[in-house]
Amino acid sequence: MSMYIKPDTRYHRRPVYRWDSVESEIHVPLDVIADDNSYLIKIIVPGLEPDDVEIEIVEKTLIISGEFKTADEDVKFLRKELPTGKFRRVIRLPKMLDMEKSEAKLENGILSLQVPVAEEALPRTIKIKAK
Repeated sequence: MSMYIKPDTRYHRRPVYRWDSVESEIHVPLDVIADDNSYLIKIIVPGLEPDDVEIEIVEKTLIISGEFKTADEDVKFLRKELPTGKFRRVIRLPKMLDMEKSEAKLENGILSLQVPVAEEALPRTIKIKAK
């Protein structure tokens, strides 16, 4: 059975995330921060190692996928709230991305991905020649 994070905003101003059981993929929350030359994507992936997450960049699209694995199938749970199963997030960004200069780090359960905008997508100035 898969788990996903669903915002619960009934009693709080800001969303409070809780794990709910569903039969689909896990929904991992993320933030996308943009400046003129790059994007910073932060994703909550508690308990995962770098080898458990895959990142793909195709033109303007960023695909992040992975799997939360169960510790042991033989364990009898009295209560199970930790996520298990696969997740996949597809983020379409407004500008072409530079895969070669992208950097990712996983620290304290937060995956931070710095993706620069491709050189061909940056604005350019053209000099006008007079005859």
